[in-house]
Amino acid sequence: MSQAPAPSNPTRSIPVIARLLFLSRWLQLPLYVGLIVALGVYVVHFWAELIDLVLAATGNVEALQHLLQGTAMHGVEAAGAAVTRLNETTIMLVALSLIDVVMIANLLIMVIVGGYETFVSRTYLEEHPDHPEWLSHVNASVLKVKLAMAIIGISSIHLLRTFINADAYSVKALVAQTAIHLTFLVSALAVAWTDRVMTRTIILGQQAHAAQDA
Repeated sequence: MSQAPAPSNPTRSIPVIARLLFLSRWLQLPLYVGLIVALGVYVVHFWAELIDLVLAATGNVEALQHLLQGTAMHGVEAAGAAVTRLNETTIMLVALSLIDVVMIANLLIMVIVGGYETFVSRTYLEEHPDHPEWLSHVNASVLKVKLAMAIIGISSIHLLRTFINADAYSVKALVAQTAIHLTFLVSALAVAWTDRVMTRTIILGQQAHAAQDA
């Protein structure tokens, strides 16, 4: 009775230089850790601004001045319409600023988790109850499209804040921000269209190859 051959180790056939090049992906790990630190800073900033909003609502003048400086409402004071108490416009600008922080935090999470999963190592979170749906089919192409859409959302928030507080900005600044937002929009559409063309080309190539094999 012949003895079954021992299973071969696939890593033995990989050249040493190839292993070294593949291990270099772990050099990205400190970068993702740095993004986690940046996310923590955004969390601190979010709560600091939220606390200022609550204090300003209770009549704290110093907290109100912090909010006015952060939302550029101090530019309205020079025009003779000084803000001495919390009003609807200030609340709206602060709320948009908080939403902006949340959207940037979402972008950071997408880059950290998606980038690590795509370029560094598997996370093996398929069985986790909180496993995000988008992570199950993430790749470099999908990640680029999602990042482009997230940047458009952040740019929209910034543009809305600018239009609400338009008196604090020059016409040149308003036109420039609008042009930048349109540039982001066109770029995202170009990325999505390129991804669609590449995906269709890959599918057609796979179908042609399968037809040849058949």
